[in-house]
Amino acid sequence: MAAKTKKRNQVIKGKNGGMMLVLTDDVPYLGKQGEVVEVKPGFGRNYLLPNGLATVPTQHNLKLLERYKIKVTQAREARMADLQVLAEQIQRVPHLTIEAAANDEGHLYGSVGAAEISKALYGKNLKVEAEMVRMDPIKECALYEIDLTLGYDINAKVKVMVVPVKDEKK
Repeated sequence: MAAKTKKRNQVIKGKNGGMMLVLTDDVPYLGKQGEVVEVKPGFGRNYLLPNGLATVPTQHNLKLLERYKIKVTQAREARMADLQVLAEQIQRVPHLTIEAAANDEGHLYGSVGAAEISKALYGKNLKVEAEMVRMDPIKECALYEIDLTLGYDINAKVKVMVVPVKDEKK
């Protein structure tokens, strides 16, 4: 009989029959970077490996991952510091005023959504993307407190005053 030889980058099977992979990036609902996870073979072969989200846990890959993890940690800390500064700047804004077309009772003809709030914050030189704004569409003129999820568990709140568009005819 021939001796067993281990192929290079051979996939290691987990205790449940799935493939063991090391995550090279955070994957929602799966794990954080650097964790060894067991996934179904199709998910690993068709999604994680081709997109560079995971790698086969060999000694060489683990060593490269440690170096990469240090760089990513430094970049993450810098990004978190920037987001923290952004959150403090947002807290200093007393409120945003957004004009929208409304009837006499204050009901809006359309709605004010995340895109309009993001655009108003950009107008104040605060770089907040529409995906960071957590809200339901606003349908009436009033003062609202809107939650912003900036990332890395950094949150902020901004007050938004929705007012009707001033008629120039009157």
